[in-house]
Amino acid sequence: MKHAHLKPRVGIIGLKGLPAFGGAATVGENLVRHMKDTYDFVVYATSSHADPKKDMSEYGYRQIVFKRFSIQKLNVFIYYIKSAFHALFKERYDLIHIHHIDGAFILPLLRLKYKVICTSHARPQLAEKWPWYVKAMFAMNERIAFHFANTLVTVSQPLKDFYGTRTKRTVHYIPNGVDIPLIQKAIPERNQNILFAAGRIIPLKGLHLLCTALNDIGFSGKVQVIGDLDQIPAYRQTIMELSQNLNIEFPGLIREKHRLLEIVEHAGLFVFPSLSENMSMMMLEVASLKTPMVCSDIPANKAVFTSDEVLFFRSGEEADLGEKIRFALENTANMQMRTEKAFYRLSTNFTWNTIAGKYKQLYQNTLTNQ
Repeated sequence: MKHAHLKPRVGIIGLKGLPAFGGAATVGENLVRHMKDTYDFVVYATSSHADPKKDMSEYGYRQIVFKRFSIQKLNVFIYYIKSAFHALFKERYDLIHIHHIDGAFILPLLRLKYKVICTSHARPQLAEKWPWYVKAMFAMNERIAFHFANTLVTVSQPLKDFYGTRTKRTVHYIPNGVDIPLIQKAIPERNQNILFAAGRIIPLKGLHLLCTALNDIGFSGKVQVIGDLDQIPAYRQTIMELSQNLNIEFPGLIREKHRLLEIVEHAGLFVFPSLSENMSMMMLEVASLKTPMVCSDIPANKAVFTSDEVLFFRSGEEADLGEKIRFALENTANMQMRTEKAFYRLSTNFTWNTIAGKYKQLYQNTLTNQ
């Protein structure tokens, strides 16, 4: 049912807080930014991820921030519950958009009143840090999403293919995107640093592979590792041991996007050794800055770029990663040629303007279909 609003009202659940500093929140933030003239957005957040005092109306949306739950491990679970009940009993929307499959357990509640789009950004049960019962819950959430969501979306072609083996429902593939500057700056003077960056540094991100490879080839230059290394204490210890003989710097998680991208822009080489991804925002942003990349040859990465555009190494193989890093450092002209091709693919297929247009169509279809 349409309400007395100039624009359809859309409740966003799952981003946990804006402004974003990585991952799915960046996707959601850019969709809101590009669609705010068509839809009236309300974003649900938690104070662990957002400032409850910050007025977001100047950015074109309203943010409802719940107080973080005292038990940290339950904070996100409680956030989803609060968001669902607030949407049901205190607001009136035309559509709800859930980001993250781990929030699908609130779908049966939301469907009592609303049509719901659910975007899956990953299969969280693949992460090593979760105990078996949490992984089982994530698997259950997928089944709930298959059954209850009006519209299912994933950011990854390989994930769409996988879901196709699990449900007969239509699963829409809409990739992540980036903003391409209207005026291209001159290529900056690059340092010789090797750069690794991830929001949460866990084994799946492959930092241990990079450290081992750099040790094997005797790399003596500077290495920068950006991200939160405190997710798994045992893994942090492993990285500290592997990096003893490397000139490595750990500035931690950089939340300010402009600061992070400035570091990326001047890096000599970005290494992306992830063992599993769906569609990495970081990889797209690196390509948008024309920074040379060495990437693992996992399906999600090869679904975005070809071997003419980035330099792939065999996933999980430190020796091959070391050889590819050595090649990249010794063949800068070849790597720069690849970055130009990657940038062209990015600008023709993966801009936020293009992505938002696809979501607008899905929103409209979901609103009009019974």
